[in-house]
Amino acid sequence: MKSLEVRVPHSLGRDEVRRRLDAAIVRARDEYAEKVGGIDASWEGEDRLKLMLSIMGMDIGSEVDILVEELVVRVEVPGMAGLFAGRIKEGIQERLGGLLGSPTV
Repeated sequence: MKSLEVRVPHSLGRDEVRRRLDAAIVRARDEYAEKVGGIDASWEGEDRLKLMLSIMGMDIGSEVDILVEELVVRVEVPGMAGLFAGRIKEGIQERLGGLLGSPTV
């Protein structure tokens, strides 16, 4: 397992961040269900989202913490997928940056 941490700045309130993340999960389930399978998402408290999905038979767990000025995303990337850690990190930054109205890093 390779652990990745991605930080994405934002200037939104917690409730708006939660709303946008929830909407993005619904869209992802609709758009990627055939490729990814189920996407399990649950909130732990008001500030932490836990996600689990399976891609090409690999289970990927992650959590997203909402902080005042940034999201902190931690992803456990299994096996050979670790070779693509840089691309995965860039993809997370780009997608969440766009979702939250933040510039990409």
